[in-house]
Amino acid sequence: MMRIISIYTCFILGFCMWLTPTSTAVGQDDSGGGALYGAFQSNANFFIRDENIGAVNIPQYDNQKFGADAWLNLNYKYKAITAGVRYDMFNNSNLFDPNGSYTDQGIGMFFAEIDLGKLDLRAGHIYDQVGSGIIFRAYELRPLLWDNALFGVKLDYELSENWKLKAFTGRQRFLFGTYDSVIKGGSIDGYIQLGSEEMPLNLSPGFGIVSRTNSEAVTEKFVSILRNYIGEDRIEKFGYNNYLFSLYNSLDYGNFGWYIEGAYKSPDVFLDPFAELTQINGTVTPGRFVREAGSTIYTSLSYATRKIGVTLEAKRTQNFNFRTDQTLTLNRGIINFIPPMMRQNTYRLTSRYAPATQDISELAFQGDFRYNLAKKLSGLTNFSVINTIDGDALYRELYTHILYKYKRKWRLTAGAQMQFYNQAVYEGKPTTKTDDVMTITPFFDFLYNITRRNSIRVEGQYMSTEQDYGSWVYALVEVGIAPHWQFEASGMYNIIPNETNENIPEAIRGNQIFYPTLGAVYSEGPNRYSLRYVKQVEGVVCSGGVCRLEPAFSGVKFEVNSTF
Repeated sequence: MMRIISIYTCFILGFCMWLTPTSTAVGQDDSGGGALYGAFQSNANFFIRDENIGAVNIPQYDNQKFGADAWLNLNYKYKAITAGVRYDMFNNSNLFDPNGSYTDQGIGMFFAEIDLGKLDLRAGHIYDQVGSGIIFRAYELRPLLWDNALFGVKLDYELSENWKLKAFTGRQRFLFGTYDSVIKGGSIDGYIQLGSEEMPLNLSPGFGIVSRTNSEAVTEKFVSILRNYIGEDRIEKFGYNNYLFSLYNSLDYGNFGWYIEGAYKSPDVFLDPFAELTQINGTVTPGRFVREAGSTIYTSLSYATRKIGVTLEAKRTQNFNFRTDQTLTLNRGIINFIPPMMRQNTYRLTSRYAPATQDISELAFQGDFRYNLAKKLSGLTNFSVINTIDGDALYRELYTHILYKYKRKWRLTAGAQMQFYNQAVYEGKPTTKTDDVMTITPFFDFLYNITRRNSIRVEGQYMSTEQDYGSWVYALVEVGIAPHWQFEASGMYNIIPNETNENIPEAIRGNQIFYPTLGAVYSEGPNRYSLRYVKQVEGVVCSGGVCRLEPAFSGVKFEVNSTF
């Protein structure tokens, strides 16, 4: 069986890497043989139509009833060579488009990598970034079916012990194919130590450059679109090549840390959803292609001791929309990653309204303060302020909680969150029908260890708001029976519904609706299985700073995760 896997892997990768007789299926043996390792993940959704919550009018509810996604990763390492392949399957999947259905399967990723001492070579699908990712980041977010790997080649060269060069080129992955435009770039990263041995000052400077060359197909699309622009909207100059430059540095000195990165984008044509377009007949519509240079500056300052931890962040972004094809919209074709400027909340109601990064115009600040009040008592306070560069308010958040631990017996977290959320901007809803959302959300989380192997956790949250769907109450009970089982029951109830919001389907508007979840999780070694019955309201789903609006869900979810 191992021999068959090796032959199949070699065929996919286009080169042969035979397993030796000393190879083992998992890990590496003492005789120096190769190692095969990997992971498997699968999600199955059973859709139950429910007009009362708006879970209707998409293919899965209307006729398909079932959807599934699966990924199988296999990696093999032998001496200086590492190779991997990933099989992807999507059957009636709603990951690609929450309002549609996608079916396909095949080899979603493969690579070969060799370590030649100071030089590392990789061919195939590449996951990497320059600096913090502001000018280039290739990565995967499966909950949103986001995978913008670069399909090409990458070279890493060690100039010295403290300085390294990186260069790459290829095309961005899209499902089982690639976009047409060519991406290439490189960076140099270093490490410098100054100061004394007792108090060293460490610097990690770097510089990166990334370029995109438009394909003929992209150019033709632009020409077709821009020929209809008239008057001041006309774009006279359009180039094949665009460039991004980034200069960054990390500084560590004692308890202090400071990171700063500045990036520039050469003039580029991109879609500005807030610009107005004048049609030939004289009507004005939102959304127009413009040609502008762009810039982003991001900085983070931190200080930490045993008693206190402080992190302050600031970011300014202007016209930094950069895609492999600038005619794409939403989350398609994005080459880079601009760090989000809000707390990554985990509770159900505190995470209901999450602001996606605005690459056209954003001026944002965030502060995070952690403190130990006593041996068993600690606290956290976080604030976020996000505006456009012109000063229009987009998002505000004030979050605070305290945590008390009593020996190993129980733990209590209690706090509150206040938010201001510009729903029209973040969810693309009509400004004439959408009010800014303002919320106050107190919450608690109590964990009690019944025995060393059994525990119970209870959550309670209340969101008070007059906008969007109105006010909510949420409760969860979770029982853990070590080492294998975990059971959960939760419910989200629209306790004071909004009766006037025209964005809510008429069948739901003004109704007090209960959204329950019942589930069980079984874990054994590296394998984890979960089964849940779920009703979920429409809302923004975020992963790793990337967000999108998803419709209501009603049905059963089954998940399998395994590593080997």
